[in-house]
Amino acid sequence: MSGTSVTFGMIVGNRGFFPDHLAVSGRQEMIAAVEKAGHKVVAPEPGQTLHGAVTSRDDAKKCADLFRANRDSIAGVIVTLPNFGEEKAIVETLRMAGLNVPVLVQATPDSAGKMTIADRRDSFCGKMSCCNNLKQYGIPYSLTTLHTESPDSPQFAADLDRFAAICRVVKGLRSLRVGAIGARPQAFNTVRYSEKMLELAGIAVEPIDLSEIFGRIERMKDDSAEAQASLASIKGYVSTDGVPEASLLKMAKLGAVISAWMKEMDLDISAVQCWTSMEEYFGVVPCTVMSKMSNELMSSACEVDVCGVIAMHALQLASGTPSALLDWNNNYGDDPDKAVCFHCSNLPKHFFQDVRMDYQEIIAGTVGKLNTFGTCVGRVKPGAMSYARFSTDDFTGKIRGYAGTGEFTDDPLSTFGGAGVVRIPNMQALLRHICQNGFEHHVAANFSATAGEAVCEAASTYLGWDMYWHG
Repeated sequence: MSGTSVTFGMIVGNRGFFPDHLAVSGRQEMIAAVEKAGHKVVAPEPGQTLHGAVTSRDDAKKCADLFRANRDSIAGVIVTLPNFGEEKAIVETLRMAGLNVPVLVQATPDSAGKMTIADRRDSFCGKMSCCNNLKQYGIPYSLTTLHTESPDSPQFAADLDRFAAICRVVKGLRSLRVGAIGARPQAFNTVRYSEKMLELAGIAVEPIDLSEIFGRIERMKDDSAEAQASLASIKGYVSTDGVPEASLLKMAKLGAVISAWMKEMDLDISAVQCWTSMEEYFGVVPCTVMSKMSNELMSSACEVDVCGVIAMHALQLASGTPSALLDWNNNYGDDPDKAVCFHCSNLPKHFFQDVRMDYQEIIAGTVGKLNTFGTCVGRVKPGAMSYARFSTDDFTGKIRGYAGTGEFTDDPLSTFGGAGVVRIPNMQALLRHICQNGFEHHVAANFSATAGEAVCEAASTYLGWDMYWHG
């Protein structure tokens, strides 16, 4: 749970003339729900504010002080309304704390048999007042699926999972560091992007030329500890039967050099030049090295598709599992809602039914088979699919994107590389949106039914990016 655990600040709303016991029990119920999900809570104790809730401006100051003291750990704030709640105290807490993190507003439902003055909540109404004030104060927020939900309900558990994913995406993207290894391939205008727009969003891009990578490899001895450890790791990762030992050693040294450089530069993810400099001037494809990094949650995209790898990372942050970068590549027969997604391939092992290392059949035709070993070949397993794409738009000066859900199917498919059949409801409308808006042919994918929605809300509501949700 450590990779997906989140620390939440919690504000318990309470209005003085509503029953105090609801604030007491509501606080306990919400803490229990959050901790049951494997997360942590930062909230005032009953001795710090009345019942540990936020009722007055003085309570708001104390809660804000507590949040600021835990600024580095709090990734989101839950506003829970066990009764109507004091909406002004809630928004003042958030303003004074200045955390700039996602906010979830939850209201606990009344019981039809407990509507007297002793037990009536009015949270149904109070939630509207709270949201109205959040909007007035310019504080973005998220809502639960149902207007009112009990903290111990299955629906709130699902909403809490979604909100935790949103918090991970926002926190992760606002401090992201990307390594751009090599220049964009000349033929791939599609992956051009604006470093300045990304920097403004908190995403730093650190480049290194392929000549520097090759130079560091040249200086590394074949029998060095770094090269041999990397070689053993590759052989343990994927079947290498039939692959020349010389090619494996090149891959191992490439992996060791990239790993050392990323550690030196404090980088999270990478995008790598491949086509066809790597093959012509070094003699392998980097696919297995990249596949292994993605499988270890350090997403890596080919063709220096920096925006593509950011989308991969966003989905991975949401789900806690590896992402891949795929081509929207082929129609699948005459089914308008199906397509073949393909790469040649650097897909993480997590994506495959079975996988082996082989040579890259496309590039081999121009640079020779011996220079193209290192691909991860196999069939993508069936399962739920979330997908996302980000792009920088120089015409509007904005980051934009799209996201949605579908599934990888088990439909028959005979081809090479890493490939799978996807089914997406109303896919023709999605394809039309991609083409009409000039999006790239690459898409990030993840085995998750919910990561796409979390990424879309995180990017649109909290990062201010223009997003299209293919519902």
